[in-house]
Amino acid sequence: MKIEYRMFAVLGVFFACAGLLYGLWGHWREPVGAVGLFLATLLAFMIAFYAWFTGKRMGPRPDDDEAGEIDQFEGDYGFFAPYSWWPLFLGSSAALCFLGLAVGWWLFIIGSSFGVVALVGWTFEYFKGEHAL
Repeated sequence: MKIEYRMFAVLGVFFACAGLLYGLWGHWREPVGAVGLFLATLLAFMIAFYAWFTGKRMGPRPDDDEAGEIDQFEGDYGFFAPYSWWPLFLGSSAALCFLGLAVGWWLFIIGSSFGVVALVGWTFEYFKGEHAL
């Protein structure tokens, strides 16, 4: 995790310099931008500390090895349902919700109700038999 904490530490330094430059350029009259950049600095340093601390606890990973091969970092990426129609219904209801934001709230309510049904259907797709809803 060396690259992760270094990247976020560099981002934190960049945000700190940008916040200082932003504040000096505007003579500190408009503090919202500088405060936002300093909060981004804190966030980047917080993520860098977490990545550093986790990397110390875990030890080196296969992608930290300079001479590492691709097949050293293989594994299960999760379980994905084959031939499932629920993501299509969930995406269609999300499209209806976004269309409802432009057209009217009544369409958003219809899309969100279809979205709840599609989300429950996708979540409980494999609950069959005594575990069915």
